[in-house]
Amino acid sequence: MQLGTPTFDSPLGVNFVRDDAMTYASPLLSRAVADSLAFECAGPRAKLFFDPAVTRVGVVTCGGLCPGTNNVLRALLLELHHNYGVREVLGFRYGLRGIVDAGIEPLRLTPETVRHVHRLGGSVLGSSRGRQDTNAIVDELERRGLSVLFMIGGNGTMRAARAVVGEIARRGLRIAVVGIPKTIDDDVAFIDKSFGFDTAVEHARAAIDAAHVEALGARNGVGVVKVMGRDAGFVAASAALASGEANFVLLPEARLTLEGNDGLFSRLERRLARRTHAVIVVAEGCAAQTARQIERDASGNARYASRATDIGPWLCDAIERHFSHTSAPITLKYIDPSYTIRAAPANASDAIYSTELARHAVHAAMAGNTDVLVGRCHGIYAHVPLELVVDNVPHVGSETRTALEELTGAPS
Repeated sequence: MQLGTPTFDSPLGVNFVRDDAMTYASPLLSRAVADSLAFECAGPRAKLFFDPAVTRVGVVTCGGLCPGTNNVLRALLLELHHNYGVREVLGFRYGLRGIVDAGIEPLRLTPETVRHVHRLGGSVLGSSRGRQDTNAIVDELERRGLSVLFMIGGNGTMRAARAVVGEIARRGLRIAVVGIPKTIDDDVAFIDKSFGFDTAVEHARAAIDAAHVEALGARNGVGVVKVMGRDAGFVAASAALASGEANFVLLPEARLTLEGNDGLFSRLERRLARRTHAVIVVAEGCAAQTARQIERDASGNARYASRATDIGPWLCDAIERHFSHTSAPITLKYIDPSYTIRAAPANASDAIYSTELARHAVHAAMAGNTDVLVGRCHGIYAHVPLELVVDNVPHVGSETRTALEELTGAPS
């Protein structure tokens, strides 16, 4: 959606993307179906909706910490400041709370304040979860005279962005809201991946390799690794494939069965009898299948990392109880790299991707696009309507599951 007709000449002087350039949501769809799922190609436009000389911009990071967030903030500021000539960029601190809380002053972003932040993990703005009053958010945007708000986050953040867009439209304001996908879980629909995912897989792979070494160090050694993945098991699946040492991979998309001939316990017994070691990778979202009371965080998301609902210790206890009644005692080692992953700086792949996302988000906003998320769709950067993003959640597909079955079925 565009706020209006762009009339200002772009200062970039590059090869511009035509306004009618489109890319399809999936190259596997028939042309008749794909036409209804075609997205605008992202990139710099020849005409801008906002005059850079008087444009004021806000940016906010929401949800959990994620590798690459600081890379996004730096690239946003540098693109706005050096290439477009925008002089006022405010970073709201501690998520949406920082917009509505009068006691939390925003950080004025400048080339100096972001000079080295891309080498750091976390977010220099801080982050938080929890719903905030949409009217109060728009009140503050209007009070500060902002023309653009960049919202960096996952599905919950994009739902909040949609609400902000709706209130802006109701008031007849000309403020662009552009989303940038941030989630380690990689569960944002229609895009190739979210930034932070590659770094998460890299660190999770190292944890699986370590669990394998520990399992080999004892007869009937069992290594258990829990990784992030609330509703989708992309990190668990990808890290297991990258490592090649996982023997059991438990995903939120598949039924968790412990008992019975085809349950985890029996399969683990057979594995240990044959190979004397095993590695189990479990995604945090499998906790939803344990019939325990699931706590919720301030945003309404299931808290799978709380002591009461954490699948990792629960699974370890269940395995140790089972084998305590058998004639084959085990030595179990448990690794949870979750917060180490969240705090890590972006690896090379995520550093490149997060920077490109930020630049395309700036191009989209300055041209007057709003109610969109910027992401890479089958190799092409595109404007994905927020409505589609919040209404769809991707899951690990059949091809990946087949690859996991081949991996875990082979001896190691």
